[in-house]
Amino acid sequence: MRHTRAKMGRMADFPSRYDSFDREAWALLRAATPLTLDEAELERLRGINEHLDLEEVSDVYLPLSRLLNLHVAATQQLAEVTATFVGALHRPVPYVIGIAGSVAVGKSTTARILQRLLAHWPNHPRVDLVTTDGFLYPNAELSERGLMHRKGFPESYDQAALIRFLADVKAGLTVDAPVYSHTAYDIISDERQVVDRPDVLILEGLNVLQTGQATARGPKVFVSDFFDFSIYVDADDGQIEQWYIERFLTLRETVFKEPASFFRRYSELSLDHAVEEARSIWRLINEPNLHDNILPTRERADLILRKGPRHHVEQVSLRRR
Repeated sequence: MRHTRAKMGRMADFPSRYDSFDREAWALLRAATPLTLDEAELERLRGINEHLDLEEVSDVYLPLSRLLNLHVAATQQLAEVTATFVGALHRPVPYVIGIAGSVAVGKSTTARILQRLLAHWPNHPRVDLVTTDGFLYPNAELSERGLMHRKGFPESYDQAALIRFLADVKAGLTVDAPVYSHTAYDIISDERQVVDRPDVLILEGLNVLQTGQATARGPKVFVSDFFDFSIYVDADDGQIEQWYIERFLTLRETVFKEPASFFRRYSELSLDHAVEEARSIWRLINEPNLHDNILPTRERADLILRKGPRHHVEQVSLRRR
């Protein structure tokens, strides 16, 4: 089977522990996996300004769902073997998949597509999706800490609460997660998402692969310690910036116009001023966060989806085991 190493761009410095496949070679790994998604449902799953089509699902996400299905089955079998060895009753726990990447790179769409495809495999029909946005500190607390301009940076998240949540998930408990509103740009105080022992849990967020700094107080537990498999969605910085600006302009004509929108003031900007504002936000906040905190975690992922123009995945790098 043919697979190719990356030869250009940021992919060229990937360590040798990855095997990199071009799109054609990766698509062959779909084997006989059926396409269970139609155009109408794909439209509901597609992110803002993303040109994801059924061909992309077939070439990229069906092979990935097949790989993950094999991993889930192997993990379940290993858990049964371990339980037999120690003479305990086997208690299935959720298989946890982490998805990381920049703002506007399309990781939320990747998460939704995988949730939909994985739920159609017979041995894990219950697949939940949680985003780390719900674990941001509320705006009032961010303001008190002087962190509103750092929203999305590692220090703006309640890491302790997120780790407790994942620990309880892996303990086989029914738990709940806070819910975030992108319209209000804040936590919804009276709403929770219940996670009741799914077969698979997908956790999507900017910094889920980050380890932080070692402390003198001894070992530290990281979010990624709870992952069974991790994915990083990647693209050139300039391309992501353009996607961010395009998304900002679309939101300016839609969500930002809603009375409850935190960003309602942006809906009144002229096109030129809106582009200028979006570029400023990207370069002052999102780009530094990408370079300082998100991109350095890329090589910790088990699999990297490398996107080209129009959000199309052009290369897949899979870490050897």
